[in-house]
Amino acid sequence: MRRKTVNVQVGDMMIGSDYPIRTQSMTTVSTLDTDASVDQAIRIINAGGEIVRFTAPNIKEAENLENIKSILRKKGYNAPLVADIHFTPNAAITAAKIVEKVRINPGNYVDRKKFEIKEYDDKTYNNELLKIEERFVPLLEVCKKHNTAMRIGTNHGSLSDRIMNRFGDTPLGMVESALEFLRICNQHNFDQVILSMKSSNPLVMVHAYRLLVQKMDEENMYFPLHLGVTEAGDGIDGRIKSSLGIGSLLNDGIGDTIRVSLTEEPEFEIPSAKKIIDKIEISNPISSNDSRLSSYQKRITSKILNIGGDSVPVVISNSNVLFEGNGPDYFYEEHLISHKNEKFPYFPSLKEYRQSEHKSDVINFVSLNKETITNSIISSMPTNVVFVFDFDNSVADFRYIFNFFEEQDITNPVLFKKNYEEEDFEKLCIDASIDFGTMLLEGMGNGLWLHSDTHQDRINELSFSILQNTRTRIFKTDYISCPSCGRTKFDLQETTALVKEKTNHLKQLKIAVMGCIVNGPGEMADADYGYVGSGKGVISLYKGKDLIKRNISSKDAVDELVNLIKANNDWIKPSI
Repeated sequence: MRRKTVNVQVGDMMIGSDYPIRTQSMTTVSTLDTDASVDQAIRIINAGGEIVRFTAPNIKEAENLENIKSILRKKGYNAPLVADIHFTPNAAITAAKIVEKVRINPGNYVDRKKFEIKEYDDKTYNNELLKIEERFVPLLEVCKKHNTAMRIGTNHGSLSDRIMNRFGDTPLGMVESALEFLRICNQHNFDQVILSMKSSNPLVMVHAYRLLVQKMDEENMYFPLHLGVTEAGDGIDGRIKSSLGIGSLLNDGIGDTIRVSLTEEPEFEIPSAKKIIDKIEISNPISSNDSRLSSYQKRITSKILNIGGDSVPVVISNSNVLFEGNGPDYFYEEHLISHKNEKFPYFPSLKEYRQSEHKSDVINFVSLNKETITNSIISSMPTNVVFVFDFDNSVADFRYIFNFFEEQDITNPVLFKKNYEEEDFEKLCIDASIDFGTMLLEGMGNGLWLHSDTHQDRINELSFSILQNTRTRIFKTDYISCPSCGRTKFDLQETTALVKEKTNHLKQLKIAVMGCIVNGPGEMADADYGYVGSGKGVISLYKGKDLIKRNISSKDAVDELVNLIKANNDWIKPSI
């Protein structure tokens, strides 16, 4: 069942639980470039995008939205337009008189992040809330007058110092950042609000949205939600990361509009978004009193060989094709599963396992489903049995199963298995990410087993990439890269590709390539190194959260990044 929300009008479009889930994208060119902005907007709309967003970092860009809107309307394009605002309340007020929706970031709409550590007593904290109200209410009044909707869009990477010091860099901090502004909206009778909780980490993003829903329910707030994993990257990884976060929430009935943020041309985001929506099968949402709501808790299991316990999730496959030097941990062939030159039995049913005289003393793989799970059956299962669950079960069924296991103190490891017939590899990536990722993000499952006759040569690539992007098994360099926008002063796609070319052998590192400082230093807080646009043609380099080199020419910046990695003894010579 879809989460019930109020309806928000954005131009001629309604957003909320009574209406379809909407897709959107954002232009990547300067909003001062009218022709290029119009061209990209048309490409987004023609691809099926229902909402188009533009950055408006200052009043000039906000004013030029009038020209962009006028041309689009004359050409017959009536999709709602959104202004994306950071740091500049006056730009938001200007834009709110022109476009159908304004997005503000509560972390920097009033605050200027200084990364300061200080104590906020209640009096100091409340005084800062009064400053927010003083700056924020004029925007609310303009939105009321012009029937302009608003998105309060929290980004994990740009929480205010006030929030960071009181709540930390956590899902709760993200939620409270939005609630500060949302409560002001309520006090001033403004309900045309949509919210978002974006992070480059799908795990943080999912927990933040779930916690936001819980907190809003407690305060009788039922506003629609815009879903997205920010800085998802490009290619397969970008689509997997977005599918993990967005799909997991949509399956719970949470979400009313989505964006897949790719470091690619903006119109390429729309087909991926549509495929995510097409996959969704809403199940019973996670209970608001479930401890998995706002934190990752890995299921405690016994260990059999390298499955379960403190081991990373394993990959089982019918294909032995290597991906970046990695083959499956276990290979299936004719009812046997091999591992390090040993073969172990796979039983496709509980009955066959019970009747077999050829059980292994080491490890047995037994297929189960919800109907075959009872107290008497499971309690008699030996500890050398690994359960294999096919995705005929729904997410709600799996939650029931794992809650049952916990109640009965059943610690056998669990593998997830599914056969896919999709011919479209992008659709396969999206479907598998949603299927397997939902459970992996909740700490459930000790491995995955994907099968596809059509894409046998790429199935291991997909399996390892799902584990990489759930951050349950890191096997290659992890990249965080934003989708670019009009604030970016260099070619983000070209630069990201160059950074990857120079560093993709550094499998132990996480490297961020960020277009600007809006989310850069914060969103890449857990990255080892950061490459951040700091002005036209200049780059700043970070080691962790620390700014190391400022305003390097972009033509030298990738080489300087390599030198920084070498200086910190994190460089490994690439193998030939």
